[in-house]
Amino acid sequence: MTTRREFLSAGALFLGASAAGAVMPVRPASERLSILVLGGTGFIGPHQIEYALARGHEVAMFNRGSNPGLFGDRVEELIGNRDATVGAGLGALESGRTWDIVIDNSGYVPRHVRDSVALLKGRTSRYVYVSTTGVYDFDKTPSVSHRSPLHADFPDTEEVNGETYGPLKAECDLIVQQAFGETATIVRPTVIVGPGDRTDRFTYWVERFHRGGDILCPPDREREAAWIDARDLNHWLVTLAENDTPGIYNAAGPASPINHEQVMYGFRAFSSGPVRLHWANRALHDELGFSAPWFWSGEKSRHIDSGASVAAGLTYRSLAESIRDTHEWWQAQPDQRRAAARRWPTPEQEKAVLDALGV
Repeated sequence: MTTRREFLSAGALFLGASAAGAVMPVRPASERLSILVLGGTGFIGPHQIEYALARGHEVAMFNRGSNPGLFGDRVEELIGNRDATVGAGLGALESGRTWDIVIDNSGYVPRHVRDSVALLKGRTSRYVYVSTTGVYDFDKTPSVSHRSPLHADFPDTEEVNGETYGPLKAECDLIVQQAFGETATIVRPTVIVGPGDRTDRFTYWVERFHRGGDILCPPDREREAAWIDARDLNHWLVTLAENDTPGIYNAAGPASPINHEQVMYGFRAFSSGPVRLHWANRALHDELGFSAPWFWSGEKSRHIDSGASVAAGLTYRSLAESIRDTHEWWQAQPDQRRAAARRWPTPEQEKAVLDALGV
């Protein structure tokens, strides 16, 4: 959960700060929209909501109320639960009120999405569902476009974990498509990076290169890498809503294909001290327990075509900007937060592989 302190410390970065730290001006939209955001206090929600507010829109936010007051009095808070059987459930949305746009950030379980869709159908002009590229079965189709088939075997569970996340989201994706048709906009992001990231995957490499020294790189140096900065994703999501743009879109960058080795050199350019890159094969990583955060660990490479998204206005900032802003945000976090980074390999695990390489 994003705390108010974390949120405020990243305020300038949420809208895209310049190298000098000044917030770039955002032009107001030509028409003010009423937007209902399902979710809103996690990683992508604050970027999305801050940009929508800067564009002059009226924003209401429906969530469990675990982080009240994050946006002060600028956002209306509707408290409930996506699970209609828990507490007040969807009661706060049952008034018959309408919104120009609904943006669904928090739909992970098909039952929850089905209930929300049934309640909101006919009460919004456009339903924007934030899906994921995890809806594709990359084992069967390693190169995908927005037209590629989704997972077809839906799990008989509501538990969201590494194995069920993609198939569950695929079912949710289809529920929205079937209910809203041409008034649905489906956006499927790849790994999302940037300031505010709660997964700490990208942040590991930002801070590891900042420390410098002998760095163990991810395996499969020729494998294609993909990511999307949260600000690029969410500014574009708001733009799709403003333009009433229908369709299905992948949100994966960068603008030009790049492999693991090139990404590592991009991080190396950020370091102010000496850096030496070292590569080991996947078998040695697995044997010695080093799991490289962020990078895809499957057996096959992946390619995600985002041509339709670029045609619909998606743009990408540079890797250097994402690295710099993530570093500034991370350094501004409380010591307790930085000491509890999630899923980072330990220095001992890295050293074990480097020792095996004779470094």
